[in-house]
Amino acid sequence: MTKLIVAAHISPLRQRLIDDMNTRRFSHETQRNYIRDVGRFATFLGRSPATATAEDVRLFQVEQRETGVPAPTMNSIVAALRFSYQAS
Repeated sequence: MTKLIVAAHISPLRQRLIDDMNTRRFSHETQRNYIRDVGRFATFLGRSPATATAEDVRLFQVEQRETGVPAPTMNSIVAALRFSYQAS
C-alpha cells in the first residue's frame, strides 16, 4: 500500500518535492527522511531552500560535519538535497 504525504498548507517547493517522490515511488520512510533533511537545510539557511546557492549547500555540509553528523547521515542528506534540486 502506498501512503501519500498530505498536509493542510505546504509551500509549492515542498509540494513539488513530494509529487516528484511519489512519481518515482519512493517509500514513505524515504520521503519522510528527504523532507526532514531538506527541512534541516532550510532551518540552517533561515529562508526557503529555493533561494539557496551552491555555496549555501557547501556551508551547510561543513556545519553538519563540524557538529559531528556521521558520514552515512551526511550521504543521506546530500542525496536528499541533490534530489530536491535535480527535481526542480
